[in-house]
Amino acid sequence: MGKLPVAREGWPFIAIPGAIALGLALLGHRRLALPFAAAAAASAGFFRDPERAIPTVANGVLAPADGRVLSVEDAVDPFVGPAVRVAIFLSPLDVHVNRAPIAGVVTDTAYTPGRFAAAYDAAAEANERCAVRIQGEHARVTVVQIAGLVARRIVCRVGSGDKLAAGDRFGMIRFGSRTDCYMPRTTEITVRVGETVRGGQTVIGVLA
Repeated sequence: MGKLPVAREGWPFIAIPGAIALGLALLGHRRLALPFAAAAAASAGFFRDPERAIPTVANGVLAPADGRVLSVEDAVDPFVGPAVRVAIFLSPLDVHVNRAPIAGVVTDTAYTPGRFAAAYDAAAEANERCAVRIQGEHARVTVVQIAGLVARRIVCRVGSGDKLAAGDRFGMIRFGSRTDCYMPRTTEITVRVGETVRGGQTVIGVLA
């Protein structure tokens, strides 16, 4: 049997209002059931987790999330060193499952508490976040999950020593957020600001 295309973190948000809606409908209160049915449907849409055909690109770095490229800029990352950062903004309508940009081993994860400013704002640099550091065969890459104004729950499913294939799911962020990908500065970036990307499918860079 195929995997249901919903992230496991979403089932409580779908099942509870769905059960209430069903109960009210069976009791004849169809109008009262509508808001709960709508909430269940909206949650199913938000927590959708579609299967993706992962491309095979030599030394390619895949987008870690669906969304719009917010910025492409030089940065310094404690794990990668001199880096280029591609920041991806996820609206509430985007798929919020995060995927590994490269194949490799998770060296560690680092959670940092912080604020909940709008993810597209400069103030988001102080937002709550979780950094996932991946040691690939040829390079190091860091993915940072950043909470937003509405997103206040970062889910990271991996830890030190876990092995990931490119495109593997490793977590998600609830209800609108940002995901940053730090790559070595020698990486050839293949996306531009404003471009829409798909997690696990769009190649955002090619490692030197």
